[in-house]
Amino acid sequence: MKKTYLIGLLALIAAIAIIVSASKDVSTYATFEAATLNNTRVKIAGQIDKNFDIKYDPVESPNSFSFRMVDSDGISKKVIIKKPKPQDFELSETVVVTGEMQDETFVADEVLLKCPSKYKDEELKLKSEASLAS
Repeated sequence: MKKTYLIGLLALIAAIAIIVSASKDVSTYATFEAATLNNTRVKIAGQIDKNFDIKYDPVESPNSFSFRMVDSDGISKKVIIKKPKPQDFELSETVVVTGEMQDETFVADEVLLKCPSKYKDEELKLKSEASLAS
């Protein structure tokens, strides 16, 4: 067998392995209730529950913080993130956490923040100008 065929075959096998491992990633959003019932790794999108404090102590535990989050069903649960608290976390419109339920707490190892767009005011201005022009 030629070296080029062997290298091509190995590249094809590596590509298939990457695709298969990526397909195992959690791709659908769930709620706290679904996470409790399924007892599997899920993504949950929601808002920070402003009625409770965000607990983060960079001296005691720099790689962990907790807060309460309200999911799409309106259920509020405690969420523990096993990463440092992201900058401007409190300003997020939507938070997406990936992890699993442990008793009544959602323990996550990934967090994605969807912050308000700095261009939101410009978008509103452009829309109002477009409606005035028509």
